[in-house]
Amino acid sequence: MTNAMEGLRFMIVAGEPSGDAHAAALIRALQRLSPRTRFEFFGSTGTEMRAAGVESTIRADDLAITGMVEVAGALPKFWRAYRTLKQAALEQGPCAVVLVDWPDFNLRLARALHRRGLKIIYYVSPQLWAWRAYRVHTIERDVDLLLAILPFEPAWYRQRGVTHVEFVGHPLVGEVHPRYGRAEFCEHHHLDAAQPIIALLPGSRRKELERILPLMLDAASILLQARPSMQFVIPLAANRSPTEVAPFIDAASKHSPLLPNCLRVTQHETREALAAADAAAVASGTATLEAALVGTPLVVVYKESALNWHTLGRLINTEHFGLVNLIAGERIATELMQSEFTPERLACELTLLLNEEHNSRFRARLREVTAQLGAGGASEQAAATVLRAVSMWNSEDKPVHAPGEGVGQS
Repeated sequence: MTNAMEGLRFMIVAGEPSGDAHAAALIRALQRLSPRTRFEFFGSTGTEMRAAGVESTIRADDLAITGMVEVAGALPKFWRAYRTLKQAALEQGPCAVVLVDWPDFNLRLARALHRRGLKIIYYVSPQLWAWRAYRVHTIERDVDLLLAILPFEPAWYRQRGVTHVEFVGHPLVGEVHPRYGRAEFCEHHHLDAAQPIIALLPGSRRKELERILPLMLDAASILLQARPSMQFVIPLAANRSPTEVAPFIDAASKHSPLLPNCLRVTQHETREALAAADAAAVASGTATLEAALVGTPLVVVYKESALNWHTLGRLINTEHFGLVNLIAGERIATELMQSEFTPERLACELTLLLNEEHNSRFRARLREVTAQLGAGGASEQAAATVLRAVSMWNSEDKPVHAPGEGVGQS
């Protein structure tokens, strides 16, 4: 552990809402574990990192873009951000650079900074086991400590020669607690707790709203035709606003007059909405794991532009897309990807999830799967590992792991 009176300056780089949240939790855990240390943080920040006291070298809010076409159009912005962060790191000389997820950007930054002698810690391992596995050589070369959050990742990396990896647990475990239950949620939003509730989570990016939400709303319209008492909730991601989804709801309502009265849009209540829901349709990503931790049966969906899917989809080499299925090692949640994601298919799958017996079995299976993610306290475990590594680097000027030995291996 570091000297409590020593000052530590970290550069922390996140580029998407989930990474921003994980980084902020890590920062708070560092401060809790070493309360007398004078910490300084700077880097690429979202709203939660700024709230945790990180100085913004750049603001990541406008850099959360997905897809080749969208990224290509924003390349000058990404290039400016890259150069700004690299220059800041070289000028301020942090004790370590903590890169959080966001691999397309962060792996390039890791290479530039590691070559110039800076220590690189990568938190939230890139999902190389899913696609672009050749990047494992970049991790071996440019990352000094890799913090994995999924239980199967350390073994995958070690099989490919990367030993400086430690499983710290998933940061959401133990943190996904609804503040109130179904009855209070329904009372607050004027819903009938005795009738089915389905949560619709279309993702946090603007392009995801455009491609995914209309199909979800069409599925809701189909379900309402069969059961007019059905109710739907759209819990918006923190970086999205009701005004963004209103046009999609208006368009769907023209064909389904019942929809407006059966639909609620909420903010800052994702976990409460999931806990209140009988079932959920969730865009592939971190939110699928939130649904699993809450225990809500779900259908995993996703839709990209035809060009992105044709180009990127062929590079994916994993059998499953949804995190819950990847952890389980089997398809427990139906996945509707690209052409398979239609309103009719989604409505059918959600109807199956509303079957009481099937719903109960699904919830039991989710408890078994999420138990594999650890007992909680991942942010504290990650923070302790970071402080131990920095202390060793500072005192001995050598990597945190001995040659051929993995950090934290038992």
